[in-house]
Amino acid sequence: MLEVSQLKSSKEEIIARLKVRNFDGEKLIDKVLELDGRRKSTQGELDEILYQINTSSKEIGEFFKAGKTEEANKLKGNIPTLKDNSKELGDKLNILEGEIRSILLEIPNCPHELVPAGETSKDNDIIDEHGSVPGLGKDAKPHWDLAAQYDIIDFELGSKITGSGFPVYKGKGARYQRALINFFLDKATESGYQEIQPPVLINEDSGYGTGQLPDKEGQMYHVGIDNLYLSPTAEVPLTNLYRDTILNPEELPVKITAYTPCFRREAGSYGKDVKGLNRLHQFDKVEIVEIRDPGQSYQALEEMVEYVAGLLKELELPFRIARLCGGDIGFTSAMTYDMEVYSAAQQRWLEVSSISNFETFQANRLKLRFKNKEGKNQLVHTLNGSALALPRILAALLENNQCPEGIKIPKALVPYTGFDVLN
Repeated sequence: MLEVSQLKSSKEEIIARLKVRNFDGEKLIDKVLELDGRRKSTQGELDEILYQINTSSKEIGEFFKAGKTEEANKLKGNIPTLKDNSKELGDKLNILEGEIRSILLEIPNCPHELVPAGETSKDNDIIDEHGSVPGLGKDAKPHWDLAAQYDIIDFELGSKITGSGFPVYKGKGARYQRALINFFLDKATESGYQEIQPPVLINEDSGYGTGQLPDKEGQMYHVGIDNLYLSPTAEVPLTNLYRDTILNPEELPVKITAYTPCFRREAGSYGKDVKGLNRLHQFDKVEIVEIRDPGQSYQALEEMVEYVAGLLKELELPFRIARLCGGDIGFTSAMTYDMEVYSAAQQRWLEVSSISNFETFQANRLKLRFKNKEGKNQLVHTLNGSALALPRILAALLENNQCPEGIKIPKALVPYTGFDVLN
């Protein structure tokens, strides 16, 4: 959530940057500033009345001590009216603050100046590409056919138990899945991320804190009887560990990681892009989250991108890095990099990780601050990235490594799988 102080000091710049993400925020921002003017005026009136009540209470006590009962009672008679006025102004102030917050929740984050203008993923900037696309030949199979051939993933059985988008991993497929999770967690902890095992059910406050609510409620599974949501990503519980927190400077940076199953309704998704593991309702993911001093957050973002690139190199997957355009970045993000691996059998790039800097957007919602060098409370910057999401990684590993003997396992994973060929 953008800060009102930001809108006041940089209104025109913010309006211009929001247009990069094809969002016209001028009317909403003007309304926020108009309401904030009324809020400030109301707060001033309330402060004046509270001052009068406090001053009168002291004078009443002094009059009674001096034996001036008549003067004390006369002054005391004004107190009920002042209290009624203070309650009325307090209620008005709460309404104004609620209206301001409601509008601010509609305004997306302001894109960083390096975010290119554009409308769709076709307008993203490809800033790096690594590895060679394997030549598999005309008989290469997509991962869903390989899964059936080696009996490692059963999509129909998952549909029987739950519905489409909930696959069942079997035998060496389950072992491969677990190997990837352990590999990603081990790499994260070796790089200084503290492992966390958070809940996968979240409450409304957690959803609002990281920006899933009110923007993405239609994409989350809702447990109505308890008013809880199945977490769409470990980013949500991990970042909310620090909701309503003031960190000391020595506690920064915070670097945490977690494996969780993730749940997304993916409403409106259809076609070949959702076949097999390409788009699921339940999937496994290892997430990394950082909380940073604002002056260090963009360096941290580049370091996180380099870290995820290192994982892909160890998995021997060809990949590219895209800086998302304004029309493709998420509601809460100031800048996002996507990591895409090449699926040789499907002959297309698959997004496997998004790494984002939210600047103060989430922190403002979370009331997550730190004490700066001057000892004042200041909002932190929050960042997160998939490191990595498993379904499309596994799809690419199966497709790119198929050979006459079976499916080769990357060397880095052999200690985790216990086999070097899946057959």
